[in-house]
Amino acid sequence: MHKRRILRLLLPLFSTAVFYALFYTISALGFDVVIAPKAIARDYLLNLFLAYTLAALSRRLWVFVVLQGLLMALLYVGNAVKISFFGGPIVPDDVYALRTLLLLLEGWQFYLAALPLVGIASLLIFNFGLRNWYSWLAIATVLLIGTTLVYSPQNVIKPLDRYVGHSVWDQRSNYVNRGATLYSLMETARYLADRVPPPDRVTAQKARERLQAGLQETGNPAGEFVPRNVHIIVLESFWDPSPLKAGQYSRDPLPDDFRALWKQAGNSRILSPVFGGYTANAEFEALCGYPVMKPAVKFERDLKNDVPCLPRLLARQGYTTIASHPNVPVFWNRVNAYRRLGFQTYWSLQDFEKVDMARNFMSDASLYRQVLEKIEPWLESGKPLLNYVLTYFGHWNYPLNDARPTVIQDSSNVPEVGSFANTAYYKAKELMEFLGELNSRDPDALIAVFGDHPPYLGRNFTGYVESGVLADNRSKFTPEMFGVYNAAPLIVIDGKRGVQQFGTLALYELPARLLRLLHLEDTGPLGLTVPQTEMHVRPIPDLHYLVSETGDVEVCQEPPWTEACARSSTWLNDVVTVGDDLFVGEQHTMRE
Repeated sequence: MHKRRILRLLLPLFSTAVFYALFYTISALGFDVVIAPKAIARDYLLNLFLAYTLAALSRRLWVFVVLQGLLMALLYVGNAVKISFFGGPIVPDDVYALRTLLLLLEGWQFYLAALPLVGIASLLIFNFGLRNWYSWLAIATVLLIGTTLVYSPQNVIKPLDRYVGHSVWDQRSNYVNRGATLYSLMETARYLADRVPPPDRVTAQKARERLQAGLQETGNPAGEFVPRNVHIIVLESFWDPSPLKAGQYSRDPLPDDFRALWKQAGNSRILSPVFGGYTANAEFEALCGYPVMKPAVKFERDLKNDVPCLPRLLARQGYTTIASHPNVPVFWNRVNAYRRLGFQTYWSLQDFEKVDMARNFMSDASLYRQVLEKIEPWLESGKPLLNYVLTYFGHWNYPLNDARPTVIQDSSNVPEVGSFANTAYYKAKELMEFLGELNSRDPDALIAVFGDHPPYLGRNFTGYVESGVLADNRSKFTPEMFGVYNAAPLIVIDGKRGVQQFGTLALYELPARLLRLLHLEDTGPLGLTVPQTEMHVRPIPDLHYLVSETGDVEVCQEPPWTEACARSSTWLNDVVTVGDDLFVGEQHTMRE
């Protein structure tokens, strides 16, 4: 018995040291995520505290060791993977995306992600025990911390922010300066503290009045509204690879006809709310006209109401509204989200013939062909149609198939630089073929095409870094780099009026622009988010930046603000208030 007590006393000390060294090494060498030296001792001691708490609640020591290993792997390796892919660590909102992540993975990748989660939950239940005074002390400590986090999170945030500091815009720096354990504790507390109830009627309506008063007279093109088809094509991870000079591509990655069409459009660009993933947030902005401000999937958390987004507005004008995406229907909660946005029909993977696939991604050519076949009755009848198409080919890690051999050679040390260039070539080529067919069948249609976000090109932006396009983490970005970080091509064809030049605009500005081309009054909620100055306001998690008509970028990180940043920050606060009222609140701003 005495030896067992000594083992229970010493084992957490030994296991914590081994696991910390192991996972820190994997994080540093495998993903180039290194916790600041000044934070290591504190970080280790917090892990040691957790280890003794877990050991006190464990009946079997071997199970305790397995549990501790799984939890620390999740904290350190999981955060390193997230940082290397998306530039930031795991945040509480990622829990809402977990189900979608599991839907995305296949085969061994699915089990690699699912088994640790199942294992942690099963082992916690299996090994839990309250058998002596120190186990009761441990559970009391856990309950005290949990109660504080839920009911008084500021008691955690305020002293720890003073002690270790906090950057409102640079979560990677927060992570490396705190360590995984303290970072997770503080951001959980911040998440719970930041829960804001939907605005009341007075607050929401005052915010709307301020936005309405600040609107500039833009005017609609001359003419009356006549229903005509609207086609919106969202291209997965579509971006122009030509700035990647280190790739030394053997040819222009984009076909000549696409390059010529985009030049006609003035090389217009959208500024997406996301980079490398989370396509649903780009969809939300393109359809609803409101910016996404949080590092969470809008479709999964903050979309509870039926809302007057572009599909619903057009449905009220007699349009049939159809969304097509060849993925499983529940991905990113699209079944419910599309319905709330006003789509009457959603064609998902189960509604298409699975032909011309690149692994589990349907080729764009196959998708376009099948969509055209499905919408043929509307094209022939003349009944107005909103045809929204979200492609899936082009998703990381950019697989091709036998029908799409490699046509572009590259010299990059980053595999994605070459594979993405070939993918971009085929996406542009197949898009141009589709646009040609669409124009012959529907010459007066309004067509909008844009990329949802720039592509993932290796850990820590490696594919961009080797060409000097981006730095290896966001804290090192220049203003010009932010102008690239969210930008993707945009082409708008206004029927017989031809290609339009939109310049650079934040993606949430697009719906109001399309309504204007249709000669529809945009006096409702979609008309409130037109920027009040010549600067286009692009919020991303933890900061926002401004892009002028000439492409100049000003980054607004935290106060003290410049005049432009202060004005745009105030404007964004009102936009968020009205958006919260519309999408999760009582929709006071839709009433007189």
